[in-house]
Amino acid sequence: MSLADARTFECPYCMAINELELDWLNDLGTRQIVDCQICCQPIELEILQIGDDAQLIARRDDE
Repeated sequence: MSLADARTFECPYCMAINELELDWLNDLGTRQIVDCQICCQPIELEILQIGDDAQLIARRDDE
């Protein structure tokens, strides 16, 4: 059984849909900086656990 799950989020700069492999053991409750797969701008991702699911909150790096 894989503990990774593909999740999507919208880039706050160009609004393109990006995909992230979410590791259920290590990524929940963290903040990460990732580059948009389209415009290459830095995105701050906050990964929260909401019940049995995860929520990705994407913000501009300069907010």
